[in-house]
Amino acid sequence: MPAPVIRPYRPEDRGAVFDICMRTAEAGGDARGIYRDQDLLPNIFAAPYTELEPDLAFVLDDGAGPVGYVLGTSDTPRFVREFRLTWLPVVADRHPLPAGEPTTPDEVMTALLHRPERMLVPEVADYPAHLHIDLLPDYQGRGHGRALLTELFAALAGAGAERVHLAMVTANTAARAFYDRMGFREIPVADPGPVTYLGRATS
Repeated sequence: MPAPVIRPYRPEDRGAVFDICMRTAEAGGDARGIYRDQDLLPNIFAAPYTELEPDLAFVLDDGAGPVGYVLGTSDTPRFVREFRLTWLPVVADRHPLPAGEPTTPDEVMTALLHRPERMLVPEVADYPAHLHIDLLPDYQGRGHGRALLTELFAALAGAGAERVHLAMVTANTAARAFYDRMGFREIPVADPGPVTYLGRATS
């Protein structure tokens, strides 16, 4: 089998990216049995990036298709505005805002979908870019994550973003160890909930 290669995202990768998102969304593990709507999480954490900022979307292709990806934006405030004005109208009917307090995993995440301003965290304003990266388990721990991030860092720097942040589920200790090795450092955030914010320079 040829070694996996990194290449720009293509529209025909959508199904594979959605699948990867769901198979890694539960603190790095499989979320397919937790959510009834298999398009919900991808429509929050993957598709808006490929649609709104495709130049910052890359996949790891093993020859049969994507087995991992990294997605990002160079300007979080702009991305939030475009998410609200452009992306949310596309998916709002598919994922209507629940009435009352969310009680199920799907309702909790749907509420997040309808509140893109949650991405505007004052403490990370000096890190205007942000990213999401996911790899299928068989491709983790083999240097592919580092290669994907390196590709994105160069693209972000080329787009004028000097620093980047991410939000990770604090319980995902394996991911934290990886990000530490990649030079990310924790950004203190008041009341961060179940996530930890990390940031670094793109250079």
